[in-house]
Amino acid sequence: MRLHRYLTSPGDESSCHRVTAELNRGWELCGAPTLTYDGERKRVMCGQVIIKEAPGEHRPGIKLAEQ
Repeated sequence: MRLHRYLTSPGDESSCHRVTAELNRGWELCGAPTLTYDGERKRVMCGQVIIKEAPGEHRPGIKLAEQ
């Protein structure tokens, strides 16, 4: 099955570390990152789609972050 996740985090170095950690766990980038401004928290937020091939079939409740 192909797994799909959308990582979000503040637009700082922590987002780079989070994506890097997932790449090192076998996930791959899918598309360009996104940026938006959170006016309530007064900060930029980043988003990045990542994908990964995994054995088995999709089922509701699967914990994608643990794959």
